[in-house]
Amino acid sequence: MSLALATRRQLLQDVEPEPDATALLAAETSEALDIFFVLLSGFLVFFMQCGFCMLSAGSVRGKNAKNIILKNLLDACFGALGWYLFGYAFAYGESSNHALGKDGFALEGISNGDYHNWFFQYAFAATAATIVSGAVAERTRFEAYLLYAFFLTAWVYPNIVHWVWSEEGWLSAFKADRFNDSGMIDFAGCGVVHMVGGLAGLAGAAVVGPRIGRYDASGKAREIPGHSASLALLGVFILWFGWYGFNPGSALVLSGGGALVAANCAVTTTLAAAGGCVTTLCILLIQNYISTGHMVWDVIGAGNGALGGLVGITAACSVVEAWAAVTIGVVAGFVYVGASNFVAHVIKVDDPLDAIAVHAFCGAWGLIAAAAFADQQLAEAAGYNVDENTFGFIMGGDGKLLVAAITGIAAISGWVLGHMIPFFFLTRLLGLLRVSAAEEHEGLDVSHHGGTAYPTDIVKTEKTSAEVHLAETGASRDYGSEIDALKAEIRSLKTPTKAA
Repeated sequence: MSLALATRRQLLQDVEPEPDATALLAAETSEALDIFFVLLSGFLVFFMQCGFCMLSAGSVRGKNAKNIILKNLLDACFGALGWYLFGYAFAYGESSNHALGKDGFALEGISNGDYHNWFFQYAFAATAATIVSGAVAERTRFEAYLLYAFFLTAWVYPNIVHWVWSEEGWLSAFKADRFNDSGMIDFAGCGVVHMVGGLAGLAGAAVVGPRIGRYDASGKAREIPGHSASLALLGVFILWFGWYGFNPGSALVLSGGGALVAANCAVTTTLAAAGGCVTTLCILLIQNYISTGHMVWDVIGAGNGALGGLVGITAACSVVEAWAAVTIGVVAGFVYVGASNFVAHVIKVDDPLDAIAVHAFCGAWGLIAAAAFADQQLAEAAGYNVDENTFGFIMGGDGKLLVAAITGIAAISGWVLGHMIPFFFLTRLLGLLRVSAAEEHEGLDVSHHGGTAYPTDIVKTEKTSAEVHLAETGASRDYGSEIDALKAEIRSLKTPTKAA
């Protein structure tokens, strides 16, 4: 609360307010609540970085935990710099071509009255960048990843934001002269955020190649499980919690009916996540029983199913009813499982976190779902300029939203892959993309970050350090004899002494 507002509120408690003063106070209070709502939602979206961090750390092997954690941390840092210098201007600056903003670089000319919007949108940009870390985990050099994080948030992602979320963007459903008389409904970022991150991850994982041992000599995929299901599922729950800033927060206001929109988003987000989780769990249970004859309740798969449902509802969360949200989540479960098998076994791209299936494929489904299930009254309440014909085709619309969604999917795919495939090929050509086979085998924590992340490996690390020291000094030490002597001493302590 500002000092002036606090002083005015105290005065109004002491005297009978004038009508204009009351109206002024009400307006300022409403604006303050709206700003607080956006900031709080942004804090929740930023907290999703913690969720990605835990999910990623748990889904990789223990020897790479430090590496993936630091990459997630630096996503937030390099993403902030890229968004500050270039991204926000390209995304929300004024434009003459409906494709790219051209002012507001480094916040030049941006009033601090818009800083809450800058922060909220930054949290989304950082989320898009973080998605890629899982897809290229355990074999990617640090330098390439940092360059990628800056490039995505400064250039690739902001352009798509301008297309869809700026009132001047060519795909925007908020402008008067909308594409195909409808524009594309993507309320919180199925295409803008999740498809961008998932497709960038696809480009990176395909160019960098699979981890050593992921495929056998015949090309058959072999499982490389992560080291901690507990961390992975903690990450899933944190992400789910953060999604309540991601989706309801995209209402951007509480006043003027915004609170009802946000509440609807909270309900649809919850139901879609539940539908995706339960559906995926059941599909994988049947799949495992057919292949092995055993009932296997796949905890990691269930977590990814929940994330698939959350991604799938993100575009439509404000414009669909509860029953449609459940349907979207259920279909997202099928999409996730099918896409996961397609990526791993058909095109043979190694994705340790299934980020491509969850974000790229379920994100595309989310755009189609919005075009299918959008309700006219809910869409109008959410601020969309929807006429009597341009709402979900399952709800009686004429299919214009579907055409816009398919066009958006094609445009986003072309833009992201058209930039990120050459980017990763260039870093590979420069020798900046992949670590050596020896470093990958040893683990990136030891080769890049000074040692393992876990105390259970301290003995191994200390012995390795001691051997290096002895090799450098020319000394020698018989570890085997020392261990044998220690064992003998322990046995002697356990042997009962005979009476004299």
